[in-house]
Amino acid sequence: MIFFTFLLVGVGGFLGAVARYSASQYFNENHTFRLPSATLFVNILGSFLLGLLIGKGTSEMWSLLLGTGFLGSFTTFSTFKLEGIQLHVDKRRKDFILYNVICYGGGILLAFVGYEIGRLFA
Repeated sequence: MIFFTFLLVGVGGFLGAVARYSASQYFNENHTFRLPSATLFVNILGSFLLGLLIGKGTSEMWSLLLGTGFLGSFTTFSTFKLEGIQLHVDKRRKDFILYNVICYGGGILLAFVGYEIGRLFA
């Protein structure tokens, strides 16, 4: 059973990492926003999807595959922190504040919205 658990998380993590890389490539090539848009997008989307997953009350198998594996790998707290530090070091105070408000506030809000939508379909 423990092997199956690791396999689910590993497969989900692999797919999430590939999706994260693809999103980064797309945003870096196609958008010129003032804020680090790829990280902002994946973290906000990941918050919503995790809320949806939890609100729906998925089985342990799906939670491991999609929640822990895919979304755990797709979203990125470390890159978010690094990009925030870079905005601060570059003295982009307004962008730094906006980025943090959107990521934290938007992430919490969308996780809640996803959770409520998931409960509707549970």
